[in-house]
Amino acid sequence: MRRIILSTESGADLPGDLAEKYEVQVVPMHIIMDGKDYLDGSLPVQDIYDYYRRTKKIPSTTSTNVHEYQEFFATIRENFPDSIIIHIGYTSKASSSFQNAVIAAEEFEDIVLIDALNVTGGLAAIVLYAAELLEKEPGMEPEHFVEKIKAIVPKSRLAFIPGNLEFLKAGGRVSNMASLIGALLKIKPCIELKDGKLMSTRKYRGKMSSATEKLLSDYLNEYNIDRQQLYFIYSIGLDERIKQRMDEVAKENGFQNIRWIQAGGMISTHSGSGGFGVAGLEQ
Repeated sequence: MRRIILSTESGADLPGDLAEKYEVQVVPMHIIMDGKDYLDGSLPVQDIYDYYRRTKKIPSTTSTNVHEYQEFFATIRENFPDSIIIHIGYTSKASSSFQNAVIAAEEFEDIVLIDALNVTGGLAAIVLYAAELLEKEPGMEPEHFVEKIKAIVPKSRLAFIPGNLEFLKAGGRVSNMASLIGALLKIKPCIELKDGKLMSTRKYRGKMSSATEKLLSDYLNEYNIDRQQLYFIYSIGLDERIKQRMDEVAKENGFQNIRWIQAGGMISTHSGSGGFGVAGLEQ
């Protein structure tokens, strides 16, 4: 039986210990700051926030390019000869990374590419579902395995509140007027992935502590999330008391396993410090 190797991008924010446990191969995306190109994961997230405080500018982000994917896939094949590579990628609706992977894969055999139509914890939830399924059923036929992953893609639900509107404004995602009004009224937008696209679906008013609790309540009311696993995503700066409260609420709602995922550079560049999100798989 040929071995299956899973891969994804750094924009999945897959925790290092889990990537190591399941031998998931992760290719970095890029952060451009002060004219220098950093591989996502090599730049401390705090440096991004410090840069913004100094300059009132945010770094830009770019996808993994075709050449990098070619080297990435070649390295996997070298390290795991005769393997079948299943790449679960960052949504194609928000980045050219997946399309670059498609182009690179043309030079290889036995590579399957799956557009997760998701990012950060929503993407990680799909990758970890696949990894755990493979661990339980290592002899599963690759075609059947791929079908199961594709079937779970539309069931991965992600919702998050950016840390502040300043980062959205600096990145051109909200106007100066909308940012000013939002700040004055303490309005916090809820961003969700809908058909692979980032969309503002709700607005919460008040402190982050109340907004996060309302977000989680709305999320659990809207989606019938599998109680086996829930993922919380946070960016540096989120109040520890909010984390504790979210843990309590999740347990009150019957979740057996709760995993906190820190947003990496790619996601933090767009969401700002102190952001909060939730991801899980619908039953």
